[in-house]
Amino acid sequence: MTVSWKSETPPEQVRITPMGWLRVGLRGTALAMLVFGCLLLLLLVRLIERPVCGVQRPVTPFITMFVCRNAFRILGLRFDTKGARMHHPGIIVANHTSWLDIFALNARKRIYFVSKSEVAAWPGIGWLARATGTVFIERDRKKSNQQKALFAQRLKAGHKLLFFPEGTSTDGLRVLPFKTTLFASLFEPELRDILYVQPVSVVFHAPKDAERRYYGWWGDMDFGSHLLKVLATQPQGRVELTYHAPVAVQAFQDRKALAAYCEETVRKGHMQMRKQLPEQR
Repeated sequence: MTVSWKSETPPEQVRITPMGWLRVGLRGTALAMLVFGCLLLLLLVRLIERPVCGVQRPVTPFITMFVCRNAFRILGLRFDTKGARMHHPGIIVANHTSWLDIFALNARKRIYFVSKSEVAAWPGIGWLARATGTVFIERDRKKSNQQKALFAQRLKAGHKLLFFPEGTSTDGLRVLPFKTTLFASLFEPELRDILYVQPVSVVFHAPKDAERRYYGWWGDMDFGSHLLKVLATQPQGRVELTYHAPVAVQAFQDRKALAAYCEETVRKGHMQMRKQLPEQR
């Protein structure tokens, strides 16, 4: 399991100390008990929730939020947020640093991720994604109408969908250009006048004296080694989220204009939180 964006500078090699391996064992055990214990609870609740409520999920998203909030407590990662979460119907878009974004964005708001179909087959993560209501899309133009219909169904049901318009995770020092494809579904006649979009900037601050890209996940990095590194880290850094003001879809001429606005907003928030000059794109 790897990601696609690559950097000219390879990631710093991290050596796990004996104390680090002890933390891996303790934190890993606690995290596994939290995630899979609550996954079992979620699946049991869905046995009732699904036939009674259909596409609606009035209970299970709170289980997901509980898991994500407490995952940061187990890892020792500090978690800060700024701005108000959107109450309008619509979607959230954010920059993408690593798999940790999923925990961060789920910890403060009931959302459902939009992900490429390949993720459904990933061991562990795929199971969790399916159980928590992730919307899987295929990169096949023949199925575009089917996917638009699925988007519309979920949005009309009041679900707040979240996707990463960059299309890949990065080293966390930059925001890549936003792809416009998924924004097109928001301009369907039955959706355009009722939906809003909220941009969110996500920044991971590295532990003291560690490389700034410490929490980034890119190139040929695999999930297993990245997870072990995070579990072993002491002291940890922190993650910071800024929720920007939601904007109405109908205020934009087309998907390109909306994507450009969201990209600019997310990038400005990202730069402000990092308190540095713009990175090269």
